[in-house]
Amino acid sequence: MTKLRWKKALYLGLPLALVIGAGAGFAAWELWFNETLSYPLKVIRQADELQERILSFDSHITVPLEFGTAGNEADKDGESQFDLVKAGRGRLSAAALTVFGWPEIWNGANAPHKPTAGFVEQARHQQEVRYKIIQGLVRDFPERIGIAYSPDDMRRLHGEGKFAIFISMLNAYPLGNDLSLLDTWAARGMRMFGFSYIGNNSWADSSRPLPFFNDSPDALDGLSDIGKQAVHRLNDLGVIIDVSQMSSKALEQVAQLSRTPLVASHSAPRAMVDIPRNLSDKELQLIGNSGGVVQIVGFGGYLKPLSQRTQGRLNELRGTFDLPPLPNLAMALMPGDPIIAAWPEKKFGEYASQLYAILDEEPKATLKDLGDAIDYTVRKIGIDHVGISSDFNEGGGLKGWKDVSEVRNVTAELIQRGYSEADIAKLWGGNFLRVWDQVQQAARPVASR
Repeated sequence: MTKLRWKKALYLGLPLALVIGAGAGFAAWELWFNETLSYPLKVIRQADELQERILSFDSHITVPLEFGTAGNEADKDGESQFDLVKAGRGRLSAAALTVFGWPEIWNGANAPHKPTAGFVEQARHQQEVRYKIIQGLVRDFPERIGIAYSPDDMRRLHGEGKFAIFISMLNAYPLGNDLSLLDTWAARGMRMFGFSYIGNNSWADSSRPLPFFNDSPDALDGLSDIGKQAVHRLNDLGVIIDVSQMSSKALEQVAQLSRTPLVASHSAPRAMVDIPRNLSDKELQLIGNSGGVVQIVGFGGYLKPLSQRTQGRLNELRGTFDLPPLPNLAMALMPGDPIIAAWPEKKFGEYASQLYAILDEEPKATLKDLGDAIDYTVRKIGIDHVGISSDFNEGGGLKGWKDVSEVRNVTAELIQRGYSEADIAKLWGGNFLRVWDQVQQAARPVASR
C-alpha cells in the first residue's frame, strides 16, 4: 500500500453487454446490498435499472503498469479494483484512463530516494507503458472497448454497448520543458491534461510540495512561463485542462488564462477535510464560473477527517522522530514537514512507511461521506457543475464502492438522497460531456504557438 500513496492509478468499467447471467447477477447484488447497505429494495432496483440506461463516466482511473500481464489479465476477476469481469457487473459506460508518469521513488529496500537525472526518462517510459496498455485493450477486445476521441464517439460507443476509454494525462513532469509534446499527445488521443501531482514541476506548483525533493510551497508563485503557454496551447488543441492537485495560486491563474471550462478530475471540497489537496469554496466557484465541473472523488482521506485515535497514533510516531505534534491534517496524510528535507533517505523511508501503515488502518469512508461531499458541492456551484470519480488503484475506494463492480451503489446513494434520475445522469457523465463539447468547439488546432 505504501507505494500507491506516491503514484496515480485508475480503473475501468464495461457495459451490460459483457455481463453473463445479468438476472442472477442482479439477484446476488440485491442480496449483498440489503445485507450491507440496508437501502430499501425499491431504491436498489431503481439504481440497477437506471445504471443500465444512463451513460456513466468515471473521470479518473489509473491503469496499473502490470495490467494485462500474467495474474493481472484484463478478462479475469482479479485483485485489482478494475478488470472486465468487475466492470461488467458495475455497469460503467466509460472512464478516463490516465497516461500517468511519475518517477518510482521507492528502491528495492522499500526506502525512497531523491530525483536523479534519469527520472524524466523513467516517467516517460511509464507514460508509454500505460498508453500501450490502453491500445492493447482496444486491440484485444474490439467487440467490447473503443477509444472516444470526441463526445460523439463516447455517445456512439455507449449506444453500441461498448466501454468507452477517454485518454487523459496527469503530471507535466515527464514532459520536461517541451511544450510540443502536448501536440504529440493530443494527436495520440489525449483529451484531458492535468499539470500537477505530488511535488512541484517546472510547469506548475503542486498543492502537495515534497520537502524531501527540496520543494517549497508556491515556488513558482503558481504557473511558470511554460505553464502559462500550456494553458493557451491546450485551449487551441481542444484538450480539457484538469486543475486537480494544483496549488491555489496555479488554479487561479489557469482560471484567468483559459478561455474554456475547467475540470477538477478527482477532487473534494475543503469543507470536508481541511487540506490544500482539497478545493476551497473560492476554487469551487472559479471552476463553476468557468462553466466547468468538479468531479468528486471516492478517496476516503479527502472525504472524512482522520479519527482522533489515528491522529493520536500519528503524534506518537512523530514524537519518536523528534517532530512536533500534528499542525494540520495535511501533515497527517503525507510526510510534509520542511525538516524532512534534511533527513537521510533511510530515516525518511522509515518514517513514511510507518506513517502509511497507520493510515491504512483508518476506518474507511463510506458512500454517505461521498454523498455529503456531492451535496455540498451541488449547493455551492449547482448541479450542472458536479461529477463523480473513483481514483481506483491509487488509494480510491469506499465502504460500498470498493471497486468498479459497485458503481451502482453510488447511484443508489444518490437516489436515496432524493436526486432525480435526470440529475443523476448529469452527475454520472452528462456534465462532463457538456464541458468536453464546449472545449472541442473552442479549439483552434492550427493556431500558432
